[in-house]
Amino acid sequence: MPDWTKSMQRTFEYYTVNPETWLDRRRLDQIISSSINYDYTSDTLCSASFTTTEQLGEEYIRIYLITIQNGVKERRRLGTFLAQSPSLSFNGKHRNESLDAYSPLIELKEKYPPLGYTLPKNTNIMTRAYSLVRTNLRAPVIEAELFDEVGEARTKTLEYNFTANTDDTWFSYISSMLSNIEYKFDLDEMGQVLFSPIQKVDAMLPRWTYDTNNSSIITPEISINRDIYGIPNVVEVIQNINGSIYVARAVNADPLSPISTVTRGREIEKRVTNANFNGGTPSPAQVDDYANRLLKSVSTVAYRVSYSHAYCPVRIGDCVLINYPAVGINNVKAKVITQSFNCDAAMTVNETAEYSVRLMEG
Repeated sequence: MPDWTKSMQRTFEYYTVNPETWLDRRRLDQIISSSINYDYTSDTLCSASFTTTEQLGEEYIRIYLITIQNGVKERRRLGTFLAQSPSLSFNGKHRNESLDAYSPLIELKEKYPPLGYTLPKNTNIMTRAYSLVRTNLRAPVIEAELFDEVGEARTKTLEYNFTANTDDTWFSYISSMLSNIEYKFDLDEMGQVLFSPIQKVDAMLPRWTYDTNNSSIITPEISINRDIYGIPNVVEVIQNINGSIYVARAVNADPLSPISTVTRGREIEKRVTNANFNGGTPSPAQVDDYANRLLKSVSTVAYRVSYSHAYCPVRIGDCVLINYPAVGINNVKAKVITQSFNCDAAMTVNETAEYSVRLMEG
């Protein structure tokens, strides 16, 4: 693998992909430029754009990064995209065709389940999700296996009949089913569809560290965005207990908390009526405990850190460690949520990572 902190030569190769075998079919030599955008919050996770002098129909296109460093040549896949929606330009000498492209998951958004489609209670969620995806798109699908806390294989089934809404696509229907086991769609650079667990950043291991020691990777311009407006410092839970109304009130009065009633000098309330307690009617002590736990859970602020860096093998969804004391970030673990870059010699990646900070202790 190249040393990504050192200089290297970068070029790119493009191939059409056979949708039946998912192998490279034909090299494309007339692509002038391309760019890739990854977004962890978008449905299809990634998109791309191409400009070419060749007339292309709807094609799957795979992008390769070719690096040469110290005489060693390596080839790395960057993604596989379904190119469509061409637009044309002509300057009197040359004709250029621009293509928008999307990940293979776009095929799941183009088809709907039959009206009233229902999976019965006790259906194995992962097994059925795998079979439905294989049936409804052409990209290869990698089946996942669920494990418990000690590493033992386990199964998870539907707890009720699961019926598709009339406006559900296969993507939204399967995504909702996967959310029952805290899984989501993912992709690898080959364009294969994966099922990945939804992990909290605290439980993840950093794949890369951005700090002043690898300044050849990250650029000095870093922006931080946070919004603490509207975060409550009082939670009020109103609960009907055996016909009587009970009110539990939890207050953040910690003078060290930047959102407390003491620091702000005012109350910002969140009110919950008739919260759902598993196991029947709660006691007043349980309602009090619920209010306190809810106040702690909502007393967090999401930070988004945006920066640019030279390309390195970090993908959306990865955990990175950021250590830049000059901007107040000290060994913070964050999850990469967006990436975008042009496929050119510089290959500067614009990246955003997100992490949360609890603003109330205890």
